[in-house]
Amino acid sequence: MINKQDIIEVLYNDASVGKLALNKQNLSVFEYDSNWIETGFSISPIYLPLEKKTFVAKKDPFDGLFGVFNDSLPDGWGRLLIDRYIRSKGFDAKALSILDRLSLVGKNGMGALSYLPCNKIDTKYDIDEIDYYAKEVEKIIESKNAHNLELLIAKAGSSAGVRPKVLINFNNDVWLVKFPAQYDDESIGEIEYNCSVLARKCMIEMTETRLFNNKYFGTKLFDRDKDQRFHVHSASGLLYASHRLPSLDYEDLIKLTHFLTKDFNEVEKMFNLMVFNIFIENRDDHARNFSYVYKANKWKLSHAYDLTPSYGFNGRHSTTVMGNGNPDKNDILKLAKHTGFPEDKAKIIIERNMDVIFSDKKNTKN
Repeated sequence: MINKQDIIEVLYNDASVGKLALNKQNLSVFEYDSNWIETGFSISPIYLPLEKKTFVAKKDPFDGLFGVFNDSLPDGWGRLLIDRYIRSKGFDAKALSILDRLSLVGKNGMGALSYLPCNKIDTKYDIDEIDYYAKEVEKIIESKNAHNLELLIAKAGSSAGVRPKVLINFNNDVWLVKFPAQYDDESIGEIEYNCSVLARKCMIEMTETRLFNNKYFGTKLFDRDKDQRFHVHSASGLLYASHRLPSLDYEDLIKLTHFLTKDFNEVEKMFNLMVFNIFIENRDDHARNFSYVYKANKWKLSHAYDLTPSYGFNGRHSTTVMGNGNPDKNDILKLAKHTGFPEDKAKIIIERNMDVIFSDKKNTKN
């Protein structure tokens, strides 16, 4: 069923980027294709600069895989589905190498990168009925057999996070729809949708969102435009920062955004997103919940995603502000001063977010 892989070819919209393999220490090694060096771009500017050399990945935090390729691997819900499928076929999921798992992603991952050979898990048909997936998700959560596990895997893409999700075709675009996880409140979809409305009022860029069937949060994907796919890279993958434990400060994200984009407008977007996360108490603001998109030959901060009030790690923000996991307005202003972000602009962003978010909370209580 699963052909073990020794070498993986990495593609960007069908153009060869390079080859990926494992050394004797089980660390991934990567070389850019010579043509890609001449015509392409660095797919991971910090750890994989566009050079003719053999790169060797670090062991941690991605089990010997480069961060940019770890971004392609499903995590949480997606990994649960694949591991359950592998076991259902009588195989040991733990025996899969990171190359084997990339071959299972194939062309079905987020962003523009794909992997050959492709060990595609075939499904005989496609369904875009949300209620169907809601019932199948419930079976998985209850450890029952799903009617079509292959279809759930195909529709999950390379999704991360614990909340079950599927990709559906809606209005001639691809949308991601989320379902409540085991311990989620049933209203989690409505909560996330309302947060997306608040985010736009706070001038945070998001793709179109909606509430399907009055209960399931959905958002149009930002990694594609019709048939065109864009390269997406998370802060986690860029900085080799774990998303399972607190590993970043917003200072790191401000500096990363400036380094990658060379555009103060993008830095301002990151600052605004930080303020919004703090005031809505989105403490699950880990390193994989911030991404960048390579489009029109330059990097930009991606549209925001996964914006919901959450408990976080021990009740603290996963990404700190000047080392503080429970930051307030003063910490935000200290960070602005420390990073050279204009104080007057910082105060405008803070006041705008406070006006929108806290007036909404007041109206909700009334």
